[in-house]
Amino acid sequence: MNYLDRITVNLEVMHGKPVIRNMRFSVTQMLELIAGGMSFDEILEDYPYIQREDIVACLQYAAKISETKQVVQFS
Repeated sequence: MNYLDRITVNLEVMHGKPVIRNMRFSVTQMLELIAGGMSFDEILEDYPYIQREDIVACLQYAAKISETKQVVQFS
């Protein structure tokens, strides 16, 4: 399965930010939950409209956009 099909970009939804299945739940929001220490199960419990495949899709999306030839250091 291509999980990336679950990530959509629509100018009418959250100003064109990448979101999960055209919902108002952005990839950034999901990554912040994971980075904050939430487990997949905790996310699924708190957000019943999210599916496990959506979480994996967000991680795959983040991995794809991090593939770059130039690395910028954050301070």
